[in-house]
Amino acid sequence: MTTFKNFLSEKGVQEDLASVLLTMAESFKSINAQIRTAEVGKAGSSNAYGEEQLALDVLSDRLIQDECKKNSVIGLLASEELPEEMKIGDGSFGVAYDPLDGSSLVDVNLAVGTIVGIYDLGEGGSFIGKKGDEQLASMAAVYGPRTTFLVATRDGEGVYEFTLKDGDFVLTNDSVKVEEGKMFAPGNLRAVNESPKYFELVKYWMDEQYTLRYSGGMVPDVTQILLKGKGIFSYPPYSKYPQGKLRLLFECAPLGMLMEKAGGAASDGSVRILEKSLEALEQRTPIFVGSKDEVRRCEEYLA
Repeated sequence: MTTFKNFLSEKGVQEDLASVLLTMAESFKSINAQIRTAEVGKAGSSNAYGEEQLALDVLSDRLIQDECKKNSVIGLLASEELPEEMKIGDGSFGVAYDPLDGSSLVDVNLAVGTIVGIYDLGEGGSFIGKKGDEQLASMAAVYGPRTTFLVATRDGEGVYEFTLKDGDFVLTNDSVKVEEGKMFAPGNLRAVNESPKYFELVKYWMDEQYTLRYSGGMVPDVTQILLKGKGIFSYPPYSKYPQGKLRLLFECAPLGMLMEKAGGAASDGSVRILEKSLEALEQRTPIFVGSKDEVRRCEEYLA
């Protein structure tokens, strides 16, 4: 079996970047252990965007912070749970993350995940002004019946899956590819009442007998598309979230990178997700991510 550490060495991943990736893998182990035993109730607080935090949101965020602080090459953090960027050292690497995506599903025992985007920000850098195309790597962990993560690097080829076995992550899929096929995960179905175009798009998927696969968690739903090798995840804007609900830095850019590296696509309906420049940490965006033809169909229907 190929461990994640050996994989990074075999692929010739630059030493500092490899150390950041290994740091994040260690944080996934810690979060996985806590999910199985920790309190799943509310934390009695809200994050920077006014959303009520669960105890596991706060705990997962702290676990990632603690792991990153051990690594001297990481200088800056940005989390969906923090109001501002957090400087933790003088390293040039920045880690942007959603510590526990889909955390509201924990109490009903559905899969949840962690999303990570890694950047080289230079000395005194910031995530503001960055584009998803500038990510050096992205990762998406899923805590389900098994604990797994997907990873891609900017200079590498493809997307790889690792699975936690006997305390270490080992390579279990070395060829994650997304092509075409009839599967859909339609987020924000409320929007069909406001958008005739989105209604027609959803109706097309139903009329063409697409398989519905939607859990309400972006990480497991997009991971399913990546591992099944087909499908589309959609989350359009509507009146409550006219700019979209999902966040560019913490969710959409990292998952967009993984999808593109697997041969798929990610768009906000007109602009490629990885071309969008970050103007604020809380910046939101619509997203359509999956097979290239499906993303193109979304753009055509919603134009």
